[in-house]
Amino acid sequence: MLRLERHPSGPRVYVLGRRIHEYHLGFAVAAAAAATGAFGKDRAALMLVLAAGWLVIKDWRDLFPALRDTASWRLWVHRVPAPLRERRRLERLPTLTAAVALAVGVVNLGSALTPNVAWRGHLLLQVEPVELVPLFHTLAVPASVALIVCAFYLGRRRRRAWQAALALLLGLAVLDLLKGFDFEEMLLSLGAAALLWAGRGAFYVRHGRPSPRVLLGALAGTSAALALVAGFVVVVAHVDSPPLLARETADLLLWRHGPIAFGDEVAWVPLASGAIALAGLLALAGRVFRPLAPPRETTRDRRLAAELVRAHGRDTLAFFKLRRDTHYVLSSDRRAFAGYRIEGKVMLLSGDPVGERSSLPLLLRETCAFAERHGLRLGAVGVGSETLPLFRQAGLRSLYIGDEAIVDTARFSLQGRAIRKVRQSVSRLEAAGYGIEARELARLDPETRAQLDAVSARWLGSAPERGFSMAMDSLEADYQPDSVVVLAREETGAVRGFLHFVPSYGRPAMSLSFMRRDRDTPNGLTEYLVAKAIELMRERGIEQLSLNFAAFARLIRAQRGAARALSLADRFFQVERLYRFNAKFDPRWEPRYLVFEGALGLPRVGLAAMLVEGQLPRLSLSRA
Repeated sequence: MLRLERHPSGPRVYVLGRRIHEYHLGFAVAAAAAATGAFGKDRAALMLVLAAGWLVIKDWRDLFPALRDTASWRLWVHRVPAPLRERRRLERLPTLTAAVALAVGVVNLGSALTPNVAWRGHLLLQVEPVELVPLFHTLAVPASVALIVCAFYLGRRRRRAWQAALALLLGLAVLDLLKGFDFEEMLLSLGAAALLWAGRGAFYVRHGRPSPRVLLGALAGTSAALALVAGFVVVVAHVDSPPLLARETADLLLWRHGPIAFGDEVAWVPLASGAIALAGLLALAGRVFRPLAPPRETTRDRRLAAELVRAHGRDTLAFFKLRRDTHYVLSSDRRAFAGYRIEGKVMLLSGDPVGERSSLPLLLRETCAFAERHGLRLGAVGVGSETLPLFRQAGLRSLYIGDEAIVDTARFSLQGRAIRKVRQSVSRLEAAGYGIEARELARLDPETRAQLDAVSARWLGSAPERGFSMAMDSLEADYQPDSVVVLAREETGAVRGFLHFVPSYGRPAMSLSFMRRDRDTPNGLTEYLVAKAIELMRERGIEQLSLNFAAFARLIRAQRGAARALSLADRFFQVERLYRFNAKFDPRWEPRYLVFEGALGLPRVGLAAMLVEGQLPRLSLSRA
């Protein structure tokens, strides 16, 4: 009747063979609250209602079987279990410690810039010389400012920032005691240091060793700042005494009032000097706290990736990971890999990982650790339905972004009313003398290759090549010899348009990489190319042909309101036009997803995906 099981995520309770979740208990407590209120116990009923609401709200995912997790009987809100993620103590602490360090830095800065409490000052003079009191005040100012700067990097989980902040907090605790018996600030600093130490495991972003060039640059920048401030003082205050000049320069850089008073006309000198010192500190912090740069793959890694694609690349997007601008992370057993690009601190994976199925969980676990170690937010574009549960085990969320149009070549026909417009285009182009042929890319003669390059250049114009997860980056045959080009020639034999297809291994399928044509060709040339390509691929034994990706195709098919809204974006992103074009060939639709990390990670990952896919223009100084 009643059974209790132990589980790593919490105990599991079964009543009459059915699992009891928090919301079950919440509904039971709500019923008890109603019964208690019926007997006039209003205060007890209110407490029970609050408890019932908390039990239901904190684990609202349990209400939906698709979102239900394995945890139970947790008092506070907990995350959905992610077995492919490393679990750490106080995982959410960095944001809190960043706020605490910022507050402690501001409090210490204010304390260092204000006079001591009178009775504490008199007591302090009995244990240390009077000359040391202003010195400790002076040292507390840059230490407090440095702690404020470190606070912004603590929120990004930088390990070196954690080390620097811990040292600064302990140093400020000592300075608080020596500069004015400021016990309150000392306790704040020690408390923040204890909080940092407790959550030390949550600061996992690693750093590389600063190069000698960086250190020499920092030294040169500091020297230049000192010389600049000293020059201000010499020019403005006409100081010719070297000791006085050195003291005033140091005081200005430490945000203190020196022995020289600057009048109204030159009141900007202290502010400018402090700004120079702050800019130098920020530049140095940016260098010191920079995350470890991801390693570049070797020729051996690229060769292994190509071998894995040929052995396990069943997915229609697998071949696109062989692009030259794609980087790789390989599993430790060398049996699986993922292609990625880094865009704006986002590590964006290209579609599904490729490799032996048993090695994919290991690969994704190590990929998550790789992104954490380098301070990157993880995401993926073009993920298929089969691999989506694996990403969810890594704690990632998903968003439907569209469908891949896949044509069954055996079922395709130019007969029927539904495809009459494509049939008309085929008839019109054949009447105009156009012909079609399919050739392996590696077997093209130099003259044909030159014509393809010319057509592609005229099609692109000044625009760069687009694509990342669903297109190749060039027509180079040395690393894609298995790809096929379908050519459209006019009567003179000149190539006027072409389609480029890449293979899927382990299944009779190919994927459209890109399509090019001269802009002065007759209307319908693209439909003519696709229709004839389907027939030619069928003759080659290809059973499935993947065409263009159609964004939000499911919404366009199902909801008129959504289709009307998406049509507004069509002029910029070809949302509806691509769907209408693909739908002419009666494909089946396979959904693809955008995967992102954290509830607030969608905007960053979505922007990174649009940039790498070429959907958004890149701003540059030359273009400006």
